[in-house]
Amino acid sequence: MPLTSMTGFARVEGEAGLARWHWELRSVNGKGLDVRFRLPPGLDAIEPKLRAELARHLKRGNCQASLTVDRSAAPAPLRVNKEALRVVLDAIAELRRDIEMKPPQPEGILALRGVLESADVAEESDEVRQAFENAVVASFGEAAAALARARAEEGAKLEAMLGAHVDEIERLTQAAAASPAATAEAMRARLAAQIAELLGASSSLSEERLAQEAALLATKADVREEIDRLGAHIAQAREIFAGAEPAGRRLDFLTQEFNREANTLCSKAADIGLTRIGLELKTSIDQLREQVQNVE
Repeated sequence: MPLTSMTGFARVEGEAGLARWHWELRSVNGKGLDVRFRLPPGLDAIEPKLRAELARHLKRGNCQASLTVDRSAAPAPLRVNKEALRVVLDAIAELRRDIEMKPPQPEGILALRGVLESADVAEESDEVRQAFENAVVASFGEAAAALARARAEEGAKLEAMLGAHVDEIERLTQAAAASPAATAEAMRARLAAQIAELLGASSSLSEERLAQEAALLATKADVREEIDRLGAHIAQAREIFAGAEPAGRRLDFLTQEFNREANTLCSKAADIGLTRIGLELKTSIDQLREQVQNVE
């Protein structure tokens, strides 16, 4: 299963009747799945369905989901303000008692301000509202799927970058293994020199104490264990890349193990060449860890 990034963007448009809308979804890296919705007033009730739908497509990441609804294409529903109409008709009747005039036309009366007014959109039927909400939720499902595809495409690019970092770590690990300072002969030579220095500093050292010091010096000088562990971590990283499970958390832990071995190698390094390799290793591991933070 290819790696998936936690960074992505998707925009999906929808319509139902004369209402139109669009979803915009953005996601960045996060420890878990955290989503914040921006919904128009009156649509808060659909949020649980939206969260459940998003969880079907994503496992981790901080997401923002914004819904914009446009009802301008729908003609505003109108109604007669009966109270205003009664006042107008009473005024007309009073005028006609005092002034001879033709009866007013209905369209003229309706054109008077306040007689005909927009009805409240909230008065739409439950069936119409439910159909609209269902269409918006279905559209969100399309947006969530599009976001997942965008994250998968970004993950393919990310996997190539991570593979390059692991290749570099492998190259440096092999360079450390091949370093003259890491060979058994070099370690024996350093150990012999350090033992001679101890004997020169004190002629009263017992054989047992000398053996203890020699064992301690040998342990401090031997970097082969760290090199072996780095090799094992490299193999494990490639296994994770090829696995079917979400890889982000495991890779994050693995980079910590990489870093621990690199630090130990640097602390044990007995010459400048091996120290430089260790520092380059730390740099490559830091770059790997930075990119791993974006893996789902």
